[in-house]
Amino acid sequence: MLVFGTRPEAIKMCPLVNELKGRPEEFDAVVCVTGQHREMLDQVLRVFDVRPDHDLAIMKPGQTLFDITSDVLLNMRKVFEHEEPDVVLVHGDTTTSFAAALAAFYLRIPVGHVEAGLRTRDLCSPWPEEFNRQAVDVVSRWYFAPTETSRQNLLDEAKSDDRIFVTGNTGIDALRTTVRDDYRHPDLEWASDSRLILVTAHRRENLGEPMKRMFRAIRRVMEERPDTKAIYPIHLNPQVRKAAHEELDGFGRLRIVDPLEVADFHNFMAASHLILTDSGGIQEEAPSLGKPVLVMRDTTERPEGVAAGTLRLVGTQEEVIHREFSRLLDDPAEYEAMSHASNPYGDGRASSRIANVLSRGALA
Repeated sequence: MLVFGTRPEAIKMCPLVNELKGRPEEFDAVVCVTGQHREMLDQVLRVFDVRPDHDLAIMKPGQTLFDITSDVLLNMRKVFEHEEPDVVLVHGDTTTSFAAALAAFYLRIPVGHVEAGLRTRDLCSPWPEEFNRQAVDVVSRWYFAPTETSRQNLLDEAKSDDRIFVTGNTGIDALRTTVRDDYRHPDLEWASDSRLILVTAHRRENLGEPMKRMFRAIRRVMEERPDTKAIYPIHLNPQVRKAAHEELDGFGRLRIVDPLEVADFHNFMAASHLILTDSGGIQEEAPSLGKPVLVMRDTTERPEGVAAGTLRLVGTQEEVIHREFSRLLDDPAEYEAMSHASNPYGDGRASSRIANVLSRGALA
């Protein structure tokens, strides 16, 4: 059984769902979504043509981490007792993954963690994701690590080497099916005469003044460079929207748009000049497309990208973001170095590798 509930999880788990369902002689793959996200989750399911066998539909207005954790935990018990899965696969670092893994652990069902071993070692950054991913790895029996760095993190925590499998990241698998050479969109047509900057920002720890500083820096840099346009697919969180409109409204070369479906977003990344983000998954996807990424966070659980030169941590201070963003726009050599750095996150075949591990009975 594969369990997920948010848009980022779905993007990375749907390729694995389809890989397992494409091998019916080997697997009986059951899909359970929690609905931690609703509209954004459903968009991804449609793109990958994945139909859940169970939908907990837990999302409600103003939901808190208490609501999500308790609702997933209690509802997963019923699903697990009905289906009696041999293995439960969860992904990454969401509250859905944590609560589903805990429910499986309580019922003594083995857990496999897809995208295991990412670490910042700071439980407050990102919050609560760093706790979630560490907790999932505590109760997991098998670890599908995206990189050698992730594998080493697990070994440092005394996880058994024979239960760790380096597979690459399933998010790169998704790109192979969504990015098209013939893709067209009105917003991309609007930006076609400029260098397109793609912006995303939504992290809980950045809400409030840090996020406002980020937006002010982006606006300042672009006001100084009239050959740039930006598109910001904005998160549904009301606090994010409030900060964005306060700092960015009235600037005609930056468009705030509603959340994009996954295929659209991947193609927007492919068309962009560079990306500013506080997201996790984009740090893996953008290097596959040769796009430099400025990470507006103080820490990252993806140090491989920093080491390879595809990512640069710039934090949330206005002057630092202004300086590093300006440098990438003004220094062609700096830009070329980042855009042509090697991608450490895989070749788009992670789902097949995970399926092969499951198929050959390595999960004994």
